[in-house]
Amino acid sequence: MSDPTSYEALRREWTDQFVEVKAGIPELARFKGRVGRVVTVNHNRKALIDFADGGWYDITASTDYLTKLDPSVYKEKYDGTANSAQPFPAKQS
Repeated sequence: MSDPTSYEALRREWTDQFVEVKAGIPELARFKGRVGRVVTVNHNRKALIDFADGGWYDITASTDYLTKLDPSVYKEKYDGTANSAQPFPAKQS
């Protein structure tokens, strides 16, 4: 069983952070250049990240995989309403 205090610290550190996936990790190359928001961290130490495309992706919550971004700069680049997974999505044309 994992230590609950270290999990809580990790969750507080990463939740609601704007992130980008680090370059050079082949299995995460599809996220290159995309800004995401960490929704939460699960008990497996994976950050659940919303890239505003309708899905959440679990990526290890570590600076080995993710780069935290300045929210004052990147909040404008992240559009949480850009996908169709909203309670009342805008009508599509």
